[in-house]
Amino acid sequence: MQAPLPPSGCFDGTRHLFAVRVYFEDTDLSGVVYHANYLRWFERARSDMLRLVGIDQRGAYDGGEGAYAVTDLALRYLKPARLEDAVLLVSRVADVSPATCRLVQEAWRGEELLCSAAVRVAFVAPSGRPKRQPAAWVAAFRALSPDNS
Repeated sequence: MQAPLPPSGCFDGTRHLFAVRVYFEDTDLSGVVYHANYLRWFERARSDMLRLVGIDQRGAYDGGEGAYAVTDLALRYLKPARLEDAVLLVSRVADVSPATCRLVQEAWRGEELLCSAAVRVAFVAPSGRPKRQPAAWVAAFRALSPDNS
């Protein structure tokens, strides 16, 4: 039996698109998506975006090189998602430096913006100290940044 692979989303130009469906487990008592679940969805979308551009987070961690850590995060909730909604997560690179990357992520239901996030991640050594990300990773992020710089 051929098992299906998990969804990885896709790129539309420099935007990564990742679809999720709201399940009962995602909602609170009132039937609205619990606020922390947007963080989980955004994390999945970021991880799959990195995988699609060839960034091997697991390999870097297992090889003792380091890992990404969220250093700054701002969320803005605009409208609630509800049970059975199809939500599209859109991720874009806003800027990149040798050690960090800033992304903008949005959760959409059709034409309605539900939630937006500004996220900064830093590459850190196994000791937890900041360090430069691999050059190939910086190049991958720069290829996705708005000014390609």
